[in-house]
Amino acid sequence: MTRILAVADEVDEGLYGDKLMRLKPEIVLSCGDLPSDYLEYIVSRLNVPLLYVPGNHDPDLRPVDETWSPLRAEPLGKGPQGCVNVDGRVEEAAGLRIAGLGGSMRYRPGPNQYSQAEMRWRALRIEMVARLRRRRGGRRLDVLLTHAPPEGFGAKENDLAHRGFNAFNRLITKLAPRLLVHGHVHPYGAAQPPRKVGTTLIINVVPSRMIEI
Repeated sequence: MTRILAVADEVDEGLYGDKLMRLKPEIVLSCGDLPSDYLEYIVSRLNVPLLYVPGNHDPDLRPVDETWSPLRAEPLGKGPQGCVNVDGRVEEAAGLRIAGLGGSMRYRPGPNQYSQAEMRWRALRIEMVARLRRRRGGRRLDVLLTHAPPEGFGAKENDLAHRGFNAFNRLITKLAPRLLVHGHVHPYGAAQPPRKVGTTLIINVVPSRMIEI
């Protein structure tokens, strides 16, 4: 069992203080649209791995040659110090195999926004790398870390900005991760119970959630 602290979109003021240490996570996952100093504070206090993907309000931190290899780690800009950008990559941390896909549906000019077709190509690279890693290491994908939700788990049809990606649904079907965590869809105080597709648990973590898998 691994204890995961997942955060997204809204700063949880309750994490500034002793509560953060009492949670005792073994890894932190950030789904994007959070200030760098907030993530740096969390990782410095906990001293555990913090993996993140960018949201649509974050700067462009994609690997320099993402179109050639999703394993490249060189960013275009500086992200939060002490944290690992897993956008378009598959990484292992705290005993978990984690794949990341940041960004939202394209709805205005700016970075970290994609059409459905563009995200399908990004997801296909993740699928290929995850399958290769599984052949080499014999383990399935544990976590799919995204900013936007899968299609059907976001906003209604007329809200393009918060619509989910159908590419994530394919990854759930093909790779069967144990967990998909996302942000982007603000609950505004409404309860957001976990949902399940096959064996994959899907959780909207805005602003923070403790999860054990």
